[in-house]
Amino acid sequence: MLLSWAEVKAFFDVHEQEGSHPGGVHLEMTGQNVTECIGGSKTVTFDDLGSRYHTHCDPRLNASQSLDLAFIIAERLKKRRMSVNLDSEKLKPLLRFEI
Repeated sequence: MLLSWAEVKAFFDVHEQEGSHPGGVHLEMTGQNVTECIGGSKTVTFDDLGSRYHTHCDPRLNASQSLDLAFIIAERLKKRRMSVNLDSEKLKPLLRFEI
């Protein structure tokens, strides 16, 4: 699976354009050093996938990729909050991490 930052960005773009609020983001992730998704700051390439691909169902983000994505989403929410001047109560946490 390609870790698609563009897909997450598009998700937030659509909600912003429609004036709606995203209900949340569901991510499959693990604290293990897996190579099940391509991408991230510690670049996992297609050639790396087989080295530590452990799941038998949905591919998971590794710890580094999870943090990368959490910071990208947090930055996006921060920019949106600042641009529309919403108070923090209206932007309840949209990220819920489950391991």
